[in-house]
Amino acid sequence: MGKDLYDTYAVARQVVDEADDALGGTLKHVMFEGSQEDLTRTENAQPAILTTSIAMLRVLESERGFKIEETCKHALGHSLGEYSALVATKAVTLHDAVKLVRLRGQAMTKAVTNKGTTAMSALVVRADKLESLVAAMDEIKASLPSGELAEIANINSSFQVVISGTVRGVDHASRMLQAKKIAARAVDLPVSAPFHCSLMQPAADEMKIALKDVNFQKPVINVISNVTAKPITRVEDISDLLVRQVTGTVQWHTSIKYLRDQENVHDYISLGPGKVLANLLRKEYPLDFVKTVTTAEDIQQWAL
Repeated sequence: MGKDLYDTYAVARQVVDEADDALGGTLKHVMFEGSQEDLTRTENAQPAILTTSIAMLRVLESERGFKIEETCKHALGHSLGEYSALVATKAVTLHDAVKLVRLRGQAMTKAVTNKGTTAMSALVVRADKLESLVAAMDEIKASLPSGELAEIANINSSFQVVISGTVRGVDHASRMLQAKKIAARAVDLPVSAPFHCSLMQPAADEMKIALKDVNFQKPVINVISNVTAKPITRVEDISDLLVRQVTGTVQWHTSIKYLRDQENVHDYISLGPGKVLANLLRKEYPLDFVKTVTTAEDIQQWAL
């Protein structure tokens, strides 16, 4: 991950080396030479994705004269990506952020001791049924037997929601939502933990302690919170919002709607490995402009 950038651009090497040093020299080997299994472990994937995203941004700045405060009015990132947005907007240093997300990944993995009993599932939501799904999930959650759990982890778009919890809870919720003709189908996700649900409370507690020691600054442009789907207005709120994000629903769809409806945003730049978020935007809003930067080649062909 990110090796094409590292091999091509000196500034990308600086970013990766800085992140690697912050983590005691354990990141670069996994990113460039580690197995797919090692790279996808959440304690490795989170710092690797953050580092690659910031390396792309730094290369755009140095090679293409890109300035986030001049080109963009808002920044946001999905789950882990919120840390990338905070680094990009100079609210936190890469050194601090990469250590935080390594801890975040480790804490999330440790939060659930019996991995075989938890699950996440992506639901394809039927047209105009998102509000019905949210209401139905409240009912389903309340009706589950003691010890079982199903909660909304991500609202990614009007047509995609991810639920998280225990295996039986998630399976029951998926079946009920399909029986009610709210969800068209469900796909189990191959994840190491049930992210963004109350089972992650031990991870949230661990992050709360770590975040107390981090010196955050005012972002150079608005950063939209995953939790509130609104701009973060006070620096002192950043830590609390990042803690709440660990167990809370990622309000991605609502965040994009806020930008479009309240801020008249219709142009986006999507930075980082993969095009999942860009593809969600393009499917939901086909007339909006979405520029993706995922490789060194994309940077070489950069033009706005």
